[in-house]
Amino acid sequence: MEDTKSGNPVGAIPGWRIIRSDKNRLWASRVVPFTEAEMGVGATRTVDADTFDDLRAEVERQETTAERQETTAGRGES
Repeated sequence: MEDTKSGNPVGAIPGWRIIRSDKNRLWASRVVPFTEAEMGVGATRTVDADTFDDLRAEVERQETTAERQETTAGRGES
């Protein structure tokens, strides 16, 4: 994938839209928003980082946070 604004290569993260700011910072926004319950346990739809590897790691943290809510809900906890 290529950043249409700058033409710089940017990796892809399935389910997340990646952009590069004019300050060369990478941002990822989840295409399908997290549920209110997932956000309630701390999942954030939009994250940023200096490098693609750091951005991917932050996205993974958000997905793991959301999954934690699903696990809790599956046990009947709130």
